Amino acid sequence: MGFGDVVGPLVGLVKDTFKLSYTMAQLIPFMGFIMFGILSVPMGIYQDRKGKKFILVLGLVVALIGLIIPMLNGMYGPKVQFNPGEYFSFYVTLLSILLLCAGATILQVVGNPIMRDISPEGAYSKNLSLAQSIKAIGSSLGFLLPPLALIAFGLDWTILFPAFSILIVLNLFLVGPLQISEQKDPNSKPASISSCLSLLRNGYVFIMVMAIFLYVGAEVAMSSGVPMHLKENFGIAKLGLWVSWAIFFLPILLGRFTGSLILSRIPAKKFLVLTVFIAIVGVLAIFTSNQILTYAGVVLVGLGFANIFPLVFSITIDHMPQRSNELSGLMVMAIAGGAIVPLIMGKVADISNVLTSFAVPLVCLLYISFASFISIGKKQLV
Repeated sequence: MGFGDVVGPLVGLVKDTFKLSYTMAQLIPFMGFIMFGILSVPMGIYQDRKGKKFILVLGLVVALIGLIIPMLNGMYGPKVQFNPGEYFSFYVTLLSILLLCAGATILQVVGNPIMRDISPEGAYSKNLSLAQSIKAIGSSLGFLLPPLALIAFGLDWTILFPAFSILIVLNLFLVGPLQISEQKDPNSKPASISSCLSLLRNGYVFIMVMAIFLYVGAEVAMSSGVPMHLKENFGIAKLGLWVSWAIFFLPILLGRFTGSLILSRIPAKKFLVLTVFIAIVGVLAIFTSNQILTYAGVVLVGLGFANIFPLVFSITIDHMPQRSNELSGLMVMAIAGGAIVPLIMGKVADISNVLTSFAVPLVCLLYISFASFISIGKKQLV
């Protein structure tokens, strides 16, 4: 499911390839993450009827179709020259991202609750953080592979399409023999659209769903904004994606691995408060415009961001475990924040500048801080 996160680093690459404005370039995350808003609740309901194994395979197949389409258009690594105003390949890229993220949506709906099915009591938050750290490896390929392909083989960012395709085919073979023992209440009624959406009437659920919406939006905004900020304000262009990965996604990766260990000692709700505070300090450091402080700030944001998603997700599921499929659908739907928040950030960058646009993820983090304090006073519902 980490392949869907390629939309962040792709923003700058596609912007340069097709000579786009910041706002137009942010259509990449919009087309991808809007699928989370459209598909998540229906998939949560479908999963309730068909089972998690079927939905897992479906997500992989949909993502694979999205990766094959641009390759049929000749986009598979070799550099292609695009004439000014030639946008057909850009639209093919948008379609590819839409289907890739549709597959990632389906995988998010099924993958997060599967971790609860296999986790001992009290270990869900820890195991989900560990699983999200593995997801971060897939997310990192969008940063690491394009510069490597360019330097080593003279290939461009479209090498991601065949590389991701091979890995998904491998996953399909691995998933085949997988056995999943689902935890399901035999007396519960089948999930429906109305039963999912009715959960939003619960004030706490609404607050936590919005926290997911704004967190994902802030993460995508940061992953697309950091490379552009480094290029425009510090002149780091050729290795910009590698530097961005090293100071943003590597801390996320390391933070998730260590987070699973920390959660063995600290309650999830208190850890959420701490990790959001670290991210806020990091964004504030970026506004200094000092290169060293900016690097340090981005590292802090990465460390702070590392565990916000699994913490909010698991805390909310543990609040109402008997409604896990419906809550999963709602919270994965909230990943649509990755479509909306970067567009706002892109608009702010067009009106002002890239540095000022980091105020957008800062506002998102302030809300998540509010949600983290609210969560401390809530008890699990049985």
